[in-house]
Amino acid sequence: MDDYDDLSALTIEAELESPLDLMEEAEPPKPDPEEMLPLLDSPDSQQRMLATRAFCEIQDERAIPHLIRLLKDPCPLVRVSAGYALGRNPSPDAVDSLIEQLNRDWNGYVRKGVVWALGNCRDRRSLMPLLDALKTDISAVRLWAASSLGQMASVGYDTVIAALPPLIESLRRDPMPAVRSNCAWALGQLCRELPSNVVYATAIDALIEAFAEDEDMGVREDAKGSLLRVGDPRGIQLIEELELEGWPLV
Repeated sequence: MDDYDDLSALTIEAELESPLDLMEEAEPPKPDPEEMLPLLDSPDSQQRMLATRAFCEIQDERAIPHLIRLLKDPCPLVRVSAGYALGRNPSPDAVDSLIEQLNRDWNGYVRKGVVWALGNCRDRRSLMPLLDALKTDISAVRLWAASSLGQMASVGYDTVIAALPPLIESLRRDPMPAVRSNCAWALGQLCRELPSNVVYATAIDALIEAFAEDEDMGVREDAKGSLLRVGDPRGIQLIEELELEGWPLV
């Protein structure tokens, strides 16, 4: 099975768009939910896809039960859009179905959308599935699993504590710089919710290490940004010292 099926269908429009075109054109009106809701039950997959994509832009709680059902649609493009639509319309009712689809869907782009939705739901049930995705899935899914774990900062102290070690490990070990960058961002989000204790210090150490030693400029930039947002004195002092020494900073 190919996790990259349907990539061209998902990205071709974005690749062809010019930023200048977006600036010159007036923003199109958002879809009408009254028109889109009936299409969620259409027997035609193109109509279902049109409707699920509409709810990636608009919020309407009436769509949530339909979107949950469409997570199991035969068409992967509908499933992708249903995942992103549930991220735009987060609901505790969707969490179990999102987790089930994350565990069973062969299509990596569907799993990516599901992981993003789980982060937006900010539910402690999402913690273990997101940690597993961060450790084991393809890079596109790991990328968003890291960001989604950063969204768990408001869920509770125990959730934050459980998320930190895997994020630190991925910040140090993941072969993809973009995944490491998102881990750095997520650690910064989580550290802002922690008291100054041993767990907090371990996460700050990892960010300092990434800022000083990671071979990728983007990872170093995100680690620096997290240190500055957290306002950790050790991190800020290191940044200032390296700047004074003329170290090649981001």
